[in-house]
Amino acid sequence: MLILLPPSEGKATEGSGPPLGELSFPKLGRARGRVLTALIRASKRRDAPQVLGLTPGLAGEAAKNTVLRTAPTLPAAELYTGVLYDNLALNTLDDAARARAEESVLIFSGLWGVLRVTDRVPPYRLSMAVSLPPLGGLASFWRPHLAKELDRVPGLVVDLRSSTYAGAWQPGDRSVSVRVFRDGKVVSHMAKATRGEIARVLLQQEEAPFTPGELAKALDNLGYQVELIEPVRVARPWILDVHLTDAR
Repeated sequence: MLILLPPSEGKATEGSGPPLGELSFPKLGRARGRVLTALIRASKRRDAPQVLGLTPGLAGEAAKNTVLRTAPTLPAAELYTGVLYDNLALNTLDDAARARAEESVLIFSGLWGVLRVTDRVPPYRLSMAVSLPPLGGLASFWRPHLAKELDRVPGLVVDLRSSTYAGAWQPGDRSVSVRVFRDGKVVSHMAKATRGEIARVLLQQEEAPFTPGELAKALDNLGYQVELIEPVRVARPWILDVHLTDAR
């Protein structure tokens, strides 16, 4: 089983480990280098906040991007601090669940393409939604590189990414895209929290689901109200709608 996660805007402010070294999926190294070089150049521009789509409160973060090659690092498991990751709470998993996370969780990134939770990187600012000169849209840039690496990784894919990051790799009909609703509507904060909860409970299960049906049954047994929808056409993902009730 693979569990696909987006990154979070909330991040740790600094690392304490050595500068960048080799990351998982090393064949992505050249593509990562191209994005890193483009990001450093863009972050030195006067209009860097506009180019990188940074809000006024984050405009100062562009300067940190310029020293990413030498900045201290920390594991991806500790870097991301948003609502989804607060509810996933990787640092509180037991040893067995943590080992599953290290094997199963893939975190998508505009800068690095994809990371495992053990990969050490410095704090950075770059959304997959950015059109980064001269590379263009990052989802489009990463798509062929990620497909070449990830298409060969076997297993059911539980897709908990936002739409921005889902565009960087489409696993096809072995994938289940999870949507979260309350009263028939998507509530962003609640959806992120629930995706984090779902990732956590799946990692705590000794037996991983092998099919979309087994995934739906597992979540149903854990008290989630779910509806599994078959792919609308070939090579498209299954959809698993999670309907939140007052009990959750």
